[in-house]
Amino acid sequence: MNTRLLAIMRKEFIQIRRDRRTLAIMFLIPVFQLIMFGYAVTTDVKHLPMAVLDRDKSAASRELIDTYQASTYFDVAYNVGSESELAYLMDSGAARAGLIVPAGYGADLARRGSAQVSFAIDGSDPTVANTALAAAQTIGQAKSAEIVQAMLSRSGLNVSDMPGLDVRTRVWYNPDLASANYMIPALIGVILQVLTAMLTALAIVRERELGTIEQLIVTPLQPWELVVGKIVPYVLIAFFDTMEVLLIGTLWFKVPINGSVALLLSLAGLFLMSSLGIGLFISTVARTQQEAMLLAWFTMLPSIFLSGFMFPLAAMPAVLRALSYGIPLTYFLVIVRGIILKGVGLQVLLPQVVALAIFGVAIMSLSTLRFHKRLE
Repeated sequence: MNTRLLAIMRKEFIQIRRDRRTLAIMFLIPVFQLIMFGYAVTTDVKHLPMAVLDRDKSAASRELIDTYQASTYFDVAYNVGSESELAYLMDSGAARAGLIVPAGYGADLARRGSAQVSFAIDGSDPTVANTALAAAQTIGQAKSAEIVQAMLSRSGLNVSDMPGLDVRTRVWYNPDLASANYMIPALIGVILQVLTAMLTALAIVRERELGTIEQLIVTPLQPWELVVGKIVPYVLIAFFDTMEVLLIGTLWFKVPINGSVALLLSLAGLFLMSSLGIGLFISTVARTQQEAMLLAWFTMLPSIFLSGFMFPLAAMPAVLRALSYGIPLTYFLVIVRGIILKGVGLQVLLPQVVALAIFGVAIMSLSTLRFHKRLE
């Protein structure tokens, strides 16, 4: 490595060290994002407050209520005496679900072996409502199967000898269905793109805004040396932040890493070509650091919402799903989740790797050419 390139890299590291705001963005923002997304952005809906209207007051009704209470999905927070009281709790948001056990529930079970109850769910939040609905149905079906099994046992019949379909489910890769195991690996891609795109653009625009880039141009530096010298420090910092997220995710959130960390870091370097190219392109468009930051966040919004980071691609309309294939982060999320959660290798991820390579070379080449023209 020639001395001119080392000199510009050393200069950039000195500027980073002196800029406390940049240091905070580089090292504290990834930790803040990890904690925020790890705890706040979750689809694990548990311990929903539930209001119960028990008009039967029998042992059977209390057993049913205890079954819902024993699950991790519902907590019996209110015992009410009327439907209007239950409706008020649901309207105010104090209760997110309501169980109504009619009078005669226990007698119907004893006489016919079947009975009906009502279960109300607050549907104002579809994510919570879908989980609560599935949980309520699952608990009800399990209780129903328990009742049928008890009746057959009293009749001297063995349930295992009865005809029917026995479906035994098994969840692969994420047995506990923990949202953190899904979100935290994806944060690696988001942090890499945010940091490298925004900080690279800011670093170059800052030189132009302060008038020092003209001083660099008149030096013996070649244009490619200036580009490489400016972006390499941020590449190293991005890899440091990647290891930071992996360590915190593994040690604090207990996210298992089932694949090769070396492969993950190698493909992260491939993904950096795209994000660095985006930052370099922004630096050729923006005239001030404020403009550069706004443009960097403008490019981030489609990446966050259309890449599969927060919302599954399969749930998107066909038009938006087609747009998502033009976002490099879409492919890297498949890679990072595949390596960390599934432990897959390069052979399985080859289509995503090829797509990232094409995007990286194209974006970096176009941005570098445009940057060279601005220097000229």
